[in-house]
Order: sequence, then structure tokens, then C-alpha cells
Amino acid sequence: MLAFMLLLMVAAPPSKADAGAEPWKTTPMPGPMPEAKEHGLADVNGVTLYWASYGSGEPLFLLHGGAGNGDHWALEVPGLSQNHTVYVVDSRGHGRSTRPAGALTYGQMADDLVALMNVLKISKAAVVGWSDGGAVVLELATRHADRVTKVVAYATNYHLAGMKSGGGATFSAYFALCKKDYARLSPTPKDYEGLLKALRPMWHSAPNFTDAQMAAIEVPLLVLDGEHDEIIKQDHVRTLAQLVPGAKLVLIPDASHFALFQQPAAFNQAVLDFLDAPK
Repeated sequence: MLAFMLLLMVAAPPSKADAGAEPWKTTPMPGPMPEAKEHGLADVNGVTLYWASYGSGEPLFLLHGGAGNGDHWALEVPGLSQNHTVYVVDSRGHGRSTRPAGALTYGQMADDLVALMNVLKISKAAVVGWSDGGAVVLELATRHADRVTKVVAYATNYHLAGMKSGGGATFSAYFALCKKDYARLSPTPKDYEGLLKALRPMWHSAPNFTDAQMAAIEVPLLVLDGEHDEIIKQDHVRTLAQLVPGAKLVLIPDASHFALFQQPAAFNQAVLDFLDAPK
């Protein structure tokens, strides 16, 4: 998913929300998370996952992007948790969660979420995934459809042909944030390069779903992206929405791969409109 990003991590200085700059060319930082209602560590599938919950209502899981962590949803949690119990999770190897030896896969992360739901005694939930998290959402929709009610894939390709060369200042700022967060949160704070090494094989080989697999998805799906996504082809996003029966497509104006930082109100509104609509 993020293979091309690493080529551009040092291509430009970190981007800020400079006055007068086009929003989609900036990377505002998400800020601190609100106080969690509950949080904990769960042992699943040979790793320890960090999770935290906010608000009340039907369960909604938020899955972060590659090299990130659950705190990157800080701008979304206050709005989404007003009518949902929102769960943020640090994927295996990310944030406060542990990482076993070897490469990481989207399939593992999907299986981890199902196992975590079992620990939390949640039979079904809605799931929103961003970038790498969106690929995990597609894994859930294809292999664990009985555990999800609705799914949102944000800034996500379903196979490698959906990628384009891009990145620049927005990604430099994002990866600078990820590196800083990893040192602050991880049980192995000095091994950020080890995380990237574990991610690279996945980024170079997946996701690799077929059109037929996408056409077989029966879970309600929102395909969401920014109009100016730096690394995902818009035609590819539109094709994904056309392939999945009944899927909804929303492109957020003035936003890139980082709409949850750049346009959090519009991001939340698109998600809530989808979640709250009748099935």
C-alpha cells in the first residue's frame, strides 16, 4: 500500500497548515486523544494489541494507516463517539502493540481484529480503515463478512495497479509523526526501522484482490477518498465502488490521502451519513 511513500520520506520538509496553503497540500497534526472510557491490552494470535474505547452506542472500529497508531484518529473520535462506541486499535507491530519476527500482512491484521472482537465480546461491528487499514477492511469484508455490519475503505487500493507515484511534503510530515509516535508509544521504542522492514514486503506485494473477489462482497461498503490523493489513482477508487454491489462512493473536496487530518468534519460527516443510513 505505501511502497512508494518510503521513496519520498525525505523528499520535502514536514508540511504544516500554513496560512493560505491549499488544505490538501498540508498535513495538520491530529493532536492528543480525548480521555478513553476504557483501554487495555489483549493477547491475540501471538501478539499483544492495544485498544481503547470512547462514547456509547453501536460498536465502530477505526483502523489506522501504515506505520501509524490509533491516536491518529484524535480529530474523528469526538464526533464519531457521540452515537457510537468507538474503538481504536494499534495494529500488530504499531503503536503500543507488539510485533513478532517476520513480515506483516493485511490478513494477519484482519484476523487480529476478529480475535480482539472475541475478547471484547463484540459479535459484529462497523469498521473504518484508512490506507493500510482500508486494505484490512477489504480482508474483513471478503473473509470475515459475518463479523462486520458496514465497512468504510478510505484512501485504499484493492490491488497494486491502483497505486501511482506520488507523495512529497504531506508524506514526509506523516512519517515524521509516525517515527516520533513510535518512539513515544512502542514497547520497542528504538526499533522503528524494524517496523518499516516488516512492512515493506507487504507494501510491495499487497493488496492483491481480484475484481471477482470485490464483486462478491455483500457487506455494505463506503469507498471514500480525498479528491487529491497523492498515491491512489482516482479511476481505481471509482472502479472499486463500481465492482462492489451497492457500494457508495464519496470523494472529499480539498483533501488528499490525509483527509482525516485535513478535513475531519467532512470525513466524519461522510462516515456518519453512511453508518446511519438504512441498510
